[in-house]
Amino acid sequence: MLPDEFERLREQLGAGATSTAAPLVAFVVDDEKGMRRLVSYALREARVETEDHASILSMIGGLARRHPDVIFLDISLDGADAIDGFRVLEEQRFIGHVQLMSGRDHETLERVKRAGEQRNLRMLPVLQKPFRVEAVSHAIQQLVAGRLTQPVLGQATAPAPQLVRPTIDLWEALRRGWLELWYQPKVDLQRKALSGAEGLIRARHPVHGVLSPASFLPGAEESALLELTEFVVAQALRDWHVLARSGHPMPLAVNAPVNALTKISIGSLVKEHGPKSPRWPGLILEVTEDQIVSDIPLVQEIATQLSLYKVGLAIDDFGTGYSSFARLREFPFCELKLDRSFVHHCASDPTNQSICETVIDLAHRFGTKAVAEGIETRAELQALHKMGCDVGQGFLLAKPMPKEELSNLLLRSPTPRVQNA
Repeated sequence: MLPDEFERLREQLGAGATSTAAPLVAFVVDDEKGMRRLVSYALREARVETEDHASILSMIGGLARRHPDVIFLDISLDGADAIDGFRVLEEQRFIGHVQLMSGRDHETLERVKRAGEQRNLRMLPVLQKPFRVEAVSHAIQQLVAGRLTQPVLGQATAPAPQLVRPTIDLWEALRRGWLELWYQPKVDLQRKALSGAEGLIRARHPVHGVLSPASFLPGAEESALLELTEFVVAQALRDWHVLARSGHPMPLAVNAPVNALTKISIGSLVKEHGPKSPRWPGLILEVTEDQIVSDIPLVQEIATQLSLYKVGLAIDDFGTGYSSFARLREFPFCELKLDRSFVHHCASDPTNQSICETVIDLAHRFGTKAVAEGIETRAELQALHKMGCDVGQGFLLAKPMPKEELSNLLLRSPTPRVQNA
C-alpha cells in the first residue's frame, strides 16, 4: 500500500478519481484451448471483456476490428512465437499492454520481455505457468491501478486510441493556433507534495481531436521547430500566472532542443513574457543527454547565460547518452532526469534498480535533484521513494492535463513549499 500522503496527493491531482471509462478489453492469445479458457474466465470475473485467439494470425484479425487494452500472449505458439507477435504489434503501433505467459525458465522469460520493451511495447511482469486464477486477477488489478498509462476511452481530455496515428504539418498547426501546452504535475517524493509541472506540447485538431507530438514533430523542418520552441517557452511563462493564482507558485519545465537555444533569444522571451512577481521560481528547460554530449562546452555557456534570467537546464533521458561523468561535473544543471526505460520495473528488475540507485546517488553528489519520469506502478513509486529519489512524475501520480484543469485541481490542493529552479 502507498502511504496515506501519496494516496491523498494522487486524489488531489485527479489520479485517484473514479473513472467512467469503458471496461478493459483483453485478447488472450494461446494455442492451448484450456489455457485460453482459464485466463478468459479469470478476466471475465474481473469484469474485463475478452476475445480469444489461437494464433498470431487470428490476433491480427482481431486488431483490425478493435483495440484491446492488454494482450495475454503465450511465448510459444503453433507456428509462431512471442517475438513474431512483438513485430506485428510494433507494426500496428499497439499502445496497450502485453502480458507474457509461459512455462519457460525465468531468465528466458525476462529476455523475451526485454525484447518487447526494445520495440517500445508496454510489457507487464511475466506470468510463469502453471499459475492460479488469482495470478491473472492480480495482473488485472495492477493494470487497472496503472490504467492512466494510456488515454482513457471516452475521456473528454484525450483522443481515442487509434491503430493508425493521424499526422499533421507542424507549420499548419502553428499558423492555425492548434498548439497548446498540457501540464503533468511533478511530485516531491520525500515531502509528498506537489513541486512543479512539466509542459508537454499537444495539438487540438478540429477533426482528429487532441494529438500527441508523434503526430506532428517527426520530419518537421528546423525553422518550424525553432518557432515551436519560442511558442513553448513563451506559453509556459504566460501560463505561470494562471497557475500561480491558485496559490502554487511552482516552477514549470518545458523541453527544448539545444540547437534552438543557440538560435533564439531566451532572454528576450523572458523579458517580454516572464513573470515580474518576486515569487516566480524560474523556468526549467529540459535538454536530452545525447544533445549535451555533442557539445558540452557550448551547453555550459548557454546554461551560464540562461541563469542570468532565472532559467535552469535539466538533463533529460539521463542514462541513454553515454556522457562522461567527469565532463558533466562542470555542467550547471538543476535536475537529472532518469530515463523512463530505467524507471520501468525498477522495483523488480535488479539491473534497472541498480541504475536508478546509481543515478540518484550521482545527482546528489552533483548537488542537484534526481527526477524519475514515467512512474506507472505503485511498486515503482515505493522503490524510488526508498532509493531517495527527489521528484517523480508519471501517470500513476497524475496525467498530463490542460492548464485550466490543473489550475482547478490546484485550487483544491494545499499549498506546497516550492524550491527555486
